[in-house]
Amino acid sequence: MGTTHEQFNVGGMSCSFCAESIKKAYSRTDGVEDIDVSLAHEEVLVRYDDDILSEVEVKDTLRDLGYTIRDPDKAKRYEQQQAELTDGKRRLLLAGGASIVVAALMGWMIVVMGRFESASLVMDLMTLGLALGTMFGPGRYIKQKAFQSLRRRILNQHVLLEAGAFAGLLGGLLGLFVFPSFPTVHFFAVSVFITTYHILSEYTSLTVRTRASQAVQSLLDLQPDTARRVDEDGNVKEVPVDDLDIGDRVRVKPGESIPVDGTIVEGESTVDESVATGESIPEEKIAGDKVIGGSVNETGTLLIEVTAIGEDAFLNQVAREIEEARAMKPGIIQLADRVLKYFVPGVLTIAALSFLFWLVAPLAWGGGPNVQRGAFAALAVLVLGYPCALGMATPLALIRGGGKAATRGILMRSGDAFQIFPDVDHIVLDKTGTITVGEPTVSDVVGLDDEESNVLATAASAEAFSEHPLADAILEAADEQGVEYGDPDAFDSVTGKGVRATVNGDKVLVGKPDWLSDEGIDLSNGRENIERLQARGLTVSGVIRDGDLIGLVGIGDEVKSDAAATVQRMKEAGITPVMITGDNQRTANTVADEVGIDRVMADVLPDEKREEIGRLQEAGHRVAMVGDGINDAPALTQADIGIAIGAGTDIAIESADIVLMGDRLGGVMDAYEIGKESYRKTRQNLATAFAFNGIGVAAATTGLVHPVFAMLAMVLSVSAVLANSFAGQLLSGEGVNTEFALEEGTDGDVRDGRAAAD
Repeated sequence: MGTTHEQFNVGGMSCSFCAESIKKAYSRTDGVEDIDVSLAHEEVLVRYDDDILSEVEVKDTLRDLGYTIRDPDKAKRYEQQQAELTDGKRRLLLAGGASIVVAALMGWMIVVMGRFESASLVMDLMTLGLALGTMFGPGRYIKQKAFQSLRRRILNQHVLLEAGAFAGLLGGLLGLFVFPSFPTVHFFAVSVFITTYHILSEYTSLTVRTRASQAVQSLLDLQPDTARRVDEDGNVKEVPVDDLDIGDRVRVKPGESIPVDGTIVEGESTVDESVATGESIPEEKIAGDKVIGGSVNETGTLLIEVTAIGEDAFLNQVAREIEEARAMKPGIIQLADRVLKYFVPGVLTIAALSFLFWLVAPLAWGGGPNVQRGAFAALAVLVLGYPCALGMATPLALIRGGGKAATRGILMRSGDAFQIFPDVDHIVLDKTGTITVGEPTVSDVVGLDDEESNVLATAASAEAFSEHPLADAILEAADEQGVEYGDPDAFDSVTGKGVRATVNGDKVLVGKPDWLSDEGIDLSNGRENIERLQARGLTVSGVIRDGDLIGLVGIGDEVKSDAAATVQRMKEAGITPVMITGDNQRTANTVADEVGIDRVMADVLPDEKREEIGRLQEAGHRVAMVGDGINDAPALTQADIGIAIGAGTDIAIESADIVLMGDRLGGVMDAYEIGKESYRKTRQNLATAFAFNGIGVAAATTGLVHPVFAMLAMVLSVSAVLANSFAGQLLSGEGVNTEFALEEGTDGDVRDGRAAAD
């Protein structure tokens, strides 16, 4: 008993004001020791004293506030998000329908009947029914959030909305029963319109977030993780990985991911461990060697004994780091919510002061308290104070920017990606699979006692029957260069060292220099070139024909074609590029020099990547991290902006704020520029919206502003925000409705997956 923690995936958070409300609610709950809320990932982490609070009470606090706790199962969570979207659409249709009817009634009253004031009791009662139906029907959930917030002394956008909605309702009732001069229909109409606008704003945010999640889902492999368990009798049964115990044995075929940490009992293979080590060249593995869950078995079939499960397994350690980093990621208060933080109590205060002013001020010029004008002023302030356009400013800019990014193969998953990216001053890039292609390729062929083409042809013939990734690189290079080669007359693979073959009657060896020396081969005529190639970070294979070294093949991980240009764009934008890799210092420096990166962090373990990001943040920097592997996932989550290469691993994609749906590195700076432009649009939208609200509230204090003008200002402010968000896009022909798709010609492989963005 004592301090424990619970972590929830939460539905219903629409803005960072929601995150702040959750924090305040828990901070005022006895027994809660710490609370972290991530709006971008919709995660809440609560640390509490279980001697004081129970898990049920911790969950009830969230539910009381009007939020939902989603199922921890990933697939079910996506289903719940879709259900939330369906509920939001239903609410919007109901509220929108009521708004259309009210607008028609008002239009009939003003245009046809020529009256601003109530035309008949029937019309008054009809609008009253629509107001009550909207507020307590589709808008009921907002009242629950507002009530629970007020109960905890939290002033947020839900409180302000309900203040405006009830002000309209109260104004209409006063006109119906107390002050005949009050514009009854218009006050009731205000209650309908501001409730509808709020539902629209939340639905817009929910749509963007859910569509992004669906686009990510289409990139992920959601099939259950299974393994082939082999019993003592040799029988094989496919079981969930979670059902494995230490000591169990599993069989892994070529091309499959290794499901668990373990030790090889039987078999030989090359294993790609870049997910953990960052090394692009696969490791040779034999019986007795350890393997890491998540690695890829390249060639032979392996029998592996499980050595770690549960919290001790590598993949689970990474998952735990991601969860902690995600929930503890510093919360970003959106610009709109920073305005609302002061705007909400300001409007409520001004409304109260306006009422008091018209009670007291008339005494100064010899009159009596003007209760009717004071009430009208207070109600008008609350009505005009509801920030419809303020609430829509950020989501609309996000939709515009997200649609533009989608046409370039970029998925912007969160509002943070737009707001923070312009402030990023360091971009940390993983090496393998991010700056480099991530696959072995022939970078250099050196001819010593023969021409380079003959050296490559001899090596390709000797390797023709090999399944090793380095052999594949040699064969691919020969094919690309049009070099002719044939099958060997005899072939023998020496695990972890090289191959022996007979090619056209010649005895050929291709392999590591150390192995060739052990075989008695004189490498003196190639020593200088061997050292030169190794200094470039290449893996060197010597090619021996009838005992003589005829040439060398240097194999490495090729730098992406747009890497150097992308790094230059970063520097021109005032951003410091940093390389981080688990690879050795020599190889890392070689790649960094080639692309123009000055700061390099090499030999960094997976858990250390996150720590390095944290150190940069502690030094006051805004940091973006770009990666593609399991070992990058905790760092992607820790960074202010995590950017995943879409051709990378599922867990990296899930951890990121931005996903580049191809493997083109230039998308990083494209996303930066789009984020910067979208944030500029957000600021413009907020300035426009705040101008309407600010002027409207000031005018309303006079008690002379008719509700119809309040609604007109509301419509104009929202229209201005819409025009600013999409006018340029429509004129340029980009369109507002987009799909998360890819441009033709995007470099690299791209997973299938599209998600409509409404």
